[in-house]
Amino acid sequence: MPMHPMDMPHAGGSRRQASLSIIIPTYQEAGQIGRLIAYLHNHSLVEQVEIIVADGGSIDGTPQEAQQAGADIVLHTAPGRAVQMNAGARQAIAPVLYFLHADSFPPESFAESILQAVARGSQAGCFRMRFDSGKWLLKINQFFTRLPFLFCRGGDQSLFITRQLFDRLGGFREELRIMEDFDFIQRIRQHTHFHILPQYVTTSARKYAHNAWWRVQYANFTIIRMWRKGASQDEMVATYQRLLHYRRPPAGPPKARG
Repeated sequence: MPMHPMDMPHAGGSRRQASLSIIIPTYQEAGQIGRLIAYLHNHSLVEQVEIIVADGGSIDGTPQEAQQAGADIVLHTAPGRAVQMNAGARQAIAPVLYFLHADSFPPESFAESILQAVARGSQAGCFRMRFDSGKWLLKINQFFTRLPFLFCRGGDQSLFITRQLFDRLGGFREELRIMEDFDFIQRIRQHTHFHILPQYVTTSARKYAHNAWWRVQYANFTIIRMWRKGASQDEMVATYQRLLHYRRPPAGPPKARG
């Protein structure tokens, strides 16, 4: 499917400059994406950020909702989170990129926190994460997101990176249908320190609506172990789909973390 921006002109018909490009990959996020975009606008300055939504084939009105909510650019791309995020990055104009899932709300000070971290020399990093649920077992997941280990990372925590480093790494590997975030963070860590900011992203616990806590953790552990042993994408996708009940975009399962 060819990528093409929807007609999203700014005032005056030209794009403004921005310090931070927020890139949100979406699939069937109607009812959610509008809330997130409104939140991002409410907690950042107009001249600070641009919001790019890269949609992977939604048929529920997600692109239209994103446009109406004030996204600067809405893209239609082939499905697959890595493909979508790279497409968004190609359209971004800011020197810092911020990848954010549609069901995750960053801290209110997200823009200042990220830009200040970059000004201090950080080239890449993320926030800690908590769920929008009071279940005590999910607080275990929350605790581990403050630790520096790779297995504690995941796309739910969002990810910021300088444009320069993103381009040097070649972006996300588009052949990956699963574990694209782990692969990318691993490559970042080979080049620079990965900075964990002390504030929290609040992400949806919707995955746990149809899966027991222990089952999600087992699925995550299994996929990480398979990835480290060099399992094929087909093997990992099939295993993840077998272990968890969750909505699935055409290119495979959703993120294998959380």
